[in-house]
Amino acid sequence: MIRFLAGKLRGGSLRQHLARLHRDEQGAEGVEKLLIIAAIVLPLLGVLIIFRDKISEWVNRKWDDIAGRSGETEVDPADPDL
Repeated sequence: MIRFLAGKLRGGSLRQHLARLHRDEQGAEGVEKLLIIAAIVLPLLGVLIIFRDKISEWVNRKWDDIAGRSGETEVDPADPDL
């Protein structure tokens, strides 16, 4: 790794190379997109982790409701649970 870096630094001072690296904006747009996505995903992930038990119970109740109604052929329009 050191040989690689030493080979890249030939032909100029370390200060010049660092200044050129600082001015280089290639990839900045990708990093900005990544930061925006992370700012959206991380709070959502936190909410899912905090409320995972409640979400799991809710999904199981809904699944049981759907599975319990799968054998019915007639729908009662007066049923408030529909």
